This record gives sequence, C-alpha cells and structure tokens, in this order.
Amino acid sequence: MANKYLAAILSFIIPGLGQAYAGDIKKGIMYFAITLIVILIVDFIFVDWYYFIVDFLISIYAAYDAYLMVE
Repeated sequence: MANKYLAAILSFIIPGLGQAYAGDIKKGIMYFAITLIVILIVDFIFVDWYYFIVDFLISIYAAYDAYLMVE
C-alpha cells in the first residue's frame, strides 16, 4: 500500500510523480506534461517570478491530488 504523505511529497517535488507512485501512471504523465507546457508558456511570455508562482500552485494541487488518491 502506498504512503499518502510520500505520494504528496513526491508530487510536490515533481508534479505527477506522486500519482505514478500511487498507481495511476497515465495521470502522472498528464500532470507532468501539463506542468512542462505551462512552465514553458509562462517562461516564454511572462517575467521569471510568474514561473515560480505557477509552478508552486501546480505542485500544491498535484500534491493534494496524490494525497487523495492514496487515501
């Protein structure tokens, strides 16, 4: 059985990794791909500090989702 706290931490560090750890590899790949696309768009269009805000918000949501998946 997967540990819900470990899944949340993994997904906070690398969005999608916690979902893959919890057993849903497709969802993990989706989160990772969305994160990469959003980061590239934000980095290309906006200034650097927007990148950190967007990355932080995505990481928080991915960690919360991974936590709920294991629960």
